[in-house]
Amino acid sequence: MNITEAKKNLTKEKIEELKALNDRPIDTSDIPELTKADFLEMYRPIKKPLSIRLDSDIIAWLKSYGKGYQSRINTILRHAMNTDKKANVF
Repeated sequence: MNITEAKKNLTKEKIEELKALNDRPIDTSDIPELTKADFLEMYRPIKKPLSIRLDSDIIAWLKSYGKGYQSRINTILRHAMNTDKKANVF
């Protein structure tokens, strides 16, 4: 369900009930505390443009999966980088 569908299902009574929730404290005791690792996962690295030469068959393979081949290249390289950090592959 998207936001538009959710709004269609709201009755006047439900809207008033939701508005009233703002005045009551919300019990968050069942929500775990965020760890440093959680915050690190929220970090979004800065992207920099780069021109590289790749073999045409590699480009064709990446593009065969549809849109987002540059993001796929980034994901593959990030996986290689993380593997290298763990196992000293290169």
